[in-house]
Order: sequence, then structure tokens, then C-alpha cells
Amino acid sequence: MTVRWLAVIAALLGLCGMAGAKNKLTPEERIEIMRGLTAEYATAKIGIPRSKKALPLTAEGKIGDREKWDDAARELGPAARSGDLVQITKVEVDDDEIRLELNGGLKSGRKWYERIEMGTGSRTAPIGQGGNPTLGTLLVVEFPNGVPPVKAIEFKKMLKPVLDFEKRSATENYVENLPEPIQAAIREKRVVEGMDREQVLLAMGRPRAKSREIKDGEELEDWVYGLPPGKITFVTFNGSKVSKVKESYAGLGGSTAEPLKPQ
Repeated sequence: MTVRWLAVIAALLGLCGMAGAKNKLTPEERIEIMRGLTAEYATAKIGIPRSKKALPLTAEGKIGDREKWDDAARELGPAARSGDLVQITKVEVDDDEIRLELNGGLKSGRKWYERIEMGTGSRTAPIGQGGNPTLGTLLVVEFPNGVPPVKAIEFKKMLKPVLDFEKRSATENYVENLPEPIQAAIREKRVVEGMDREQVLLAMGRPRAKSREIKDGEELEDWVYGLPPGKITFVTFNGSKVSKVKESYAGLGGSTAEPLKPQ
């Protein structure tokens, strides 16, 4: 083989390498997809089963393995029905797939080590407290030739056969009819006194933990958001309404949100 032909082959290999590098997802693009999808709400276009194992979707947003979807639906029931509002609670981007956790995934809320108790004599207590179970699911969008350099807004369009990020839902119509202070709080993802549970879920999503107690003959329920270090929000319900909101920063004090003005 002549030197000339070797040079031609080397040039062609170089062009192929450049093309492959161009089509490879960059770290910045991965972060943009994760930021653009995490905590986003969408309307389910089809029934989506609960599943711990990721349910496959094609790059066109179609069901990748109908048998897996049907088996999950028969075994565990629906995570969302057509028309339901769902939230993307976690996003993972790999070289050839994007994984989406919906509504917190499917979790029992209790780990194996939380069954262990420690103490002295006959007095023992669990070493950890279990979290709250979630009844969501896990989806994986598969790209056989690698995840393309796509923006979050373009990826949302790919998912349109399953998840519609633009369709106005019954939830949006519900929010529009609420008092303006509550609408503003939901838009700003914060909780104010006077909200009910559904409104808190729309503003903050599912809480990390819940607890109940009877105090002075009244049943109080606390919802906890956030983890230290950082902001932790405690939402207290008295009956069906929020009676108190307290925020603390890594356990270094806190403040109470101002109550709603009478309508």
C-alpha cells in the first residue's frame, strides 16, 4: 500500500472520529437535560404501570417492550392513568439511555437496616426511621446509537406520545380558580398557611417524611421537606388546612411563613 493511500485512510478515520465526537453528548448537555426535566410536570397520554424495573421507551417515545409494560400493569397496577398529572422526580443520563423516575418511583419506604433495633435490657428502638412509600414508576428512553446532543425542550417533544408537557390539565384549571395568594405560592414553590394538602403537593411535591400527633385534643400532621445541610421546611396541618410553616437551615434556627390575609 502506497504512502498516498495510507494518508487517505488516515484522513477518513480522522473524519469519522470528528463526526463521532460531534454526536456525543457533552457534560454540559447532560446537565442541561437533567436540569430541564427534574421536577417538571407532565400529563400522561397513556396508562403508565408501576414498576421498580425501568419500563423501556424508544427514542420516538413509543413503548419499547409491550410485554414488560403489560406484565407490570397486571402485577402492580397503574402509576398514572391517561390524563393524570405526573412529576419527574429524578433524571439520569447515560451514554445510550435517559432514565426518568416518575412520582418518586416505586418504593416501600423501609430499608432492611431499619428493621434492626438497639438498646439495653428489654428496651430497644429502631436505629433508623423509615421513609414514606411512593407509588410511582421508572421509565428508560433507549438510544441504540447513543444519546444525541439534544436539549431538554427537544427531548420533551420526543416523549409526547407518552408524556405531554404542554397540554393544559385539570390541575392547571384548578389552580387558576384559587385565590391569588395561593396561586402565587404554588408558582413560587412555597407553602403558606391556609393551603390544603392538594395545594401543598402542587407547590412542593411529595414530602420526605410525615408524622402525626394528638395535641390538646387536636390531630396535627407534619410534612417535612429538605435535607441538611440546607433548608428544611416543616408544614403542619390542623385538620385539612396548613396551620403553621417553619423553615430551618441545617438546624440553626428558623422562621414562620406569614399567614394568608382574610379573603
